Amino acid sequence: MLPSEGSAVVIVAHPDDETLWAGGLILANPQLEWYIVSLCRKEDPDRAPKFFKVLHELDATGAMANLDDGPNQDPLPSNDLKNTIQDLLPEEHFDLILTHHPKGEYTRHRRHEETAQAVINCWAYGSIQASNLWTFAYEDGNKKYFPTAMDSADVLFPLPEDIKNKKYQLITEVYGFDKNSWEAKITPPVEAFCTFTDKQKALNWLQKNSIL
Repeated sequence: MLPSEGSAVVIVAHPDDETLWAGGLILANPQLEWYIVSLCRKEDPDRAPKFFKVLHELDATGAMANLDDGPNQDPLPSNDLKNTIQDLLPEEHFDLILTHHPKGEYTRHRRHEETAQAVINCWAYGSIQASNLWTFAYEDGNKKYFPTAMDSADVLFPLPEDIKNKKYQLITEVYGFDKNSWEAKITPPVEAFCTFTDKQKALNWLQKNSIL
């Protein structure tokens, strides 16, 4: 269950992931104090400024790191990921963590999968303190269709029209993706999440769903 008050952290691989996969939830829950972390693209002269403009629109604060996001997508050392995440977080305890699914949101992106692994392990072993952990829950049928909410998700959130429009505006007007771009076309009108309060269950689920 979504906390009725308190703080929430969203930990994603890239600027725009927070909006694509959870922007509606963030917009619909201004009672939470949102902190958003992007692990890549801090030095990207295009995406980094847009990320902070989006945070302003979301009434959120946040931070970025500059982990490698090159075209080869070489594996990142797990300790580098964990240390980077912990260095970016401003407090010891959150009421909610949101992050990627271990299989990512589409086929496939190593940085999404690595971020999920690192965040879930940090939470399960206590280096990030939070009452709840949620992961995004989308799939694309192995590239057969655009990413869509998983039927098996614990939470399905059909976006109200005003929220859906605002989310689309953030993708197209603030991030600047063309209306014919992949990002604009796939912007989910229904958001989906898997939810955990039990750390051992989350670890077992991670082991079952990991594709790294």
